[in-house]
Amino acid sequence: MLEQVNQIGTRDKRKKFVELAERRTVNAIKAIRVIAKLGNKAAYDFDDSDVKKIAAALSKEVEALKARMSSSGGKETIDFKL
Repeated sequence: MLEQVNQIGTRDKRKKFVELAERRTVNAIKAIRVIAKLGNKAAYDFDDSDVKKIAAALSKEVEALKARMSSSGGKETIDFKL
């Protein structure tokens, strides 16, 4: 009986994870696409160093995500300024 309850709890946790992961990943992709719109040279003034800083900050955050979700997970905050 207890094993059956654990299986139900595990399924519920999996379902919640999938639901949140899909929604949050879509939102992150949308946010990255909004940042990419800053690439319009007619509307904005930026240089390669700005692009590299933005890309590095995003890459660093993806690496932090991987670390937190792995068995060796850590918690790191990342600040960003141009």
